[in-house]
Amino acid sequence: MPVVRDLRVLLRLGNFRRLLAVRLLSQGADGVFQVALATYVVFSPEKQTSPGAIASAMAVLLLPYSLIGPFAGVLLDRWQRRQVFLYGNLLRALLAGCTAVLIVASVPDWLFYVSALSVTAVNRFVLAGLSAALPHVVDDERLVLANSLSPTAGTLAATAGGGLAFVVRLTIADSDAAVVLLGAALYLCGALTSLLLARELLGPGKPSRGRPRLGTALLSTARGLADGVRHLTERRAAAGALAAMTVMRFCYGALTVMVLMLCRYAWTEREADGLALLGLAVAISGAGFFAAAVLTPWAVGRLGPFGWIALCAAAAAVLEPALGLTFAPTPILAAAFVLGLITQGAKIATDTVVQTAVDDDFRGRVFSLYDVLFNVAFVGAAGVAAAMLPPDGRSVPLVATVAVLYAGVAAALTYNGRGRCFT
Repeated sequence: MPVVRDLRVLLRLGNFRRLLAVRLLSQGADGVFQVALATYVVFSPEKQTSPGAIASAMAVLLLPYSLIGPFAGVLLDRWQRRQVFLYGNLLRALLAGCTAVLIVASVPDWLFYVSALSVTAVNRFVLAGLSAALPHVVDDERLVLANSLSPTAGTLAATAGGGLAFVVRLTIADSDAAVVLLGAALYLCGALTSLLLARELLGPGKPSRGRPRLGTALLSTARGLADGVRHLTERRAAAGALAAMTVMRFCYGALTVMVLMLCRYAWTEREADGLALLGLAVAISGAGFFAAAVLTPWAVGRLGPFGWIALCAAAAAVLEPALGLTFAPTPILAAAFVLGLITQGAKIATDTVVQTAVDDDFRGRVFSLYDVLFNVAFVGAAGVAAAMLPPDGRSVPLVATVAVLYAGVAAALTYNGRGRCFT
């Protein structure tokens, strides 16, 4: 097959393999660190976990992506990308080690969150740099294939890192600090692996005389985002899809906090059993994401992107309360698969709408806004869930509210679709 042949050729490229290794180690470490953070906040025996603490942890994990992401490119175009991978991963290894010390020392929560936030903030520069460096290690003919392989491999590495963290926590070391140190070791390996790449190989090239000052470039980025918002108001299809996806992401975030609390307090008496159930829920939801990747192209081809998003939202409006109001493990785990499929399926369709409805000159800025909405909705949902959930996670009002939101999305898309408002 041509794709297999091209993939083999791609993996023969030494610099591509080295850059891919940096990605795998970096994102694998991210997965380890994120699970360690979640288990420390939710499952530490000495802590009485609250939905508010979970919301804080989600803010630490996700807000740096939203707040720093749009501006990361300005700095990456001024720093040698190999050095970003080297010093970024070294810094994360050091900060992760400090976070492990803070866990052992049982410091106030705010100090722990500051340390963890510093680790995740650096991550945005590394991920953006990996994408920017890719054209320097593959030729133009195989760039599309490389763009498909690398991010997918990185996501799988992050998932594998999260799974490794669960295994270590459950079977080897009953210590969140030990898991964080494992993440620190992987960050260190990522930094050392980057040394296999020549310092100037990954760009950027020598600065041109016309390059603006940093302050001017940052201000220009902010203005560009504002231009993206204005352009989005003129593209009803893209704006409608983003609004629907934001609401559905909010629903998914609220239910995620509920499942965390159920795993911690309602379903088991032992923290280890609750942690195992959480790992199972994450795996099942991931299977739903994979099913969405297989099913969505077929569904969008027959229903159109808005028809598929509407169907996903309608299915969630029915199945989420039917399964969720039991507050029992088996139905909730089934719901995790369904909601993983529905959320990812809607996201894939939304990506397609944005790519086709937005002018190419504005596409990057609109996707930056998309990234902000996607993560802020999840964090905002955690905050709302914190206000609604009781300590054991059983909340009929939360389940009902989410069902109403899903139904509202389905109704709005169906009505606007018939009225041809998304044209």
